[in-house]
Amino acid sequence: MPYTESLTLNTGAKMPLLGFGTWQTPKEEIKKCVELAIDEGYRHIDGAWVYQNEEGIGEAVEAKIKEGIIKREDIFITSKLWSTFHEADDVRESLLETLSLLKTDYVDLYLMHWPWSMKKVGKEILPKDENGKFLYTDVDYVDAWKAMESVCKEGLAKNIGVSNFNEFQVSRLLKECTVVPAVNQMEVHPYLADTKRIEFFQSKGIRVTAYSPLGSAQRPWGKPEEPVVLNDPTLNSVAKRLGKTAAQVALRFQIQRDVIVIPKSVKPHRIRENAQIFDFKLSDDDMKLIAGVDKNWRACGMDITNDAKYWPFRPNY
Repeated sequence: MPYTESLTLNTGAKMPLLGFGTWQTPKEEIKKCVELAIDEGYRHIDGAWVYQNEEGIGEAVEAKIKEGIIKREDIFITSKLWSTFHEADDVRESLLETLSLLKTDYVDLYLMHWPWSMKKVGKEILPKDENGKFLYTDVDYVDAWKAMESVCKEGLAKNIGVSNFNEFQVSRLLKECTVVPAVNQMEVHPYLADTKRIEFFQSKGIRVTAYSPLGSAQRPWGKPEEPVVLNDPTLNSVAKRLGKTAAQVALRFQIQRDVIVIPKSVKPHRIRENAQIFDFKLSDDDMKLIAGVDKNWRACGMDITNDAKYWPFRPNY
């Protein structure tokens, strides 16, 4: 059975609450993982140009359409504009490349991956100068957003949104642009509840998608001394009482806050388990318990870019 519980975006579009994340999934594994996810009932696939695996996503979706398992309109596909493509002409060109890789005429949601911009140097992801310094540009995210409004108007993206934007940055878009972002995708998990920020975006009609909703224990820059969300005793205590896994409880916590989740795994049993979050409910007491483990701890802050003009995690923006 497909998992079709959804939230309505400010455009009227329906976005499934459960998505399948694809960050860090190697090219050689992505096709079979996405095919399995679709077979398991996922109807929302989250990707990005920078993940370098969109071709496999496209192949998987195409295969499942040919099998008659889904139609294109049954699946919600998200991609993201990388920071080296913020110039107006590059926004459209990059999206067209993504559409070609995904073998589709449109994406359901196109997000600006980060608010900061970098110099376009071929296909380099994080271009540097001869001294190893990142090559940032002064392209304003407001101007990049206006270019995204154009590709949305053209129909290449059914909805547009942002990722890793703070309240000030989103407020500028609301003030200076025409289209209200449909979604802000941000790091959210039990150790980074970010309740006030989420409530701010929701109050503006902007849905929130939680990336790394399980704490991203496999992130390449992780350190042994850093916390592991899924080892949290409170999370595990609630999970044991309910006969669920800590991951399922962590995901359900977000769902009940009207936050979309995009867990990622390459393991078939985990892909299956991560989807089994609609057959139980956390009580108000459980929700308070889990909210209480918040450490305001960020796993994926892209700290290496904290010298960028628009890096979003400075206390004063």
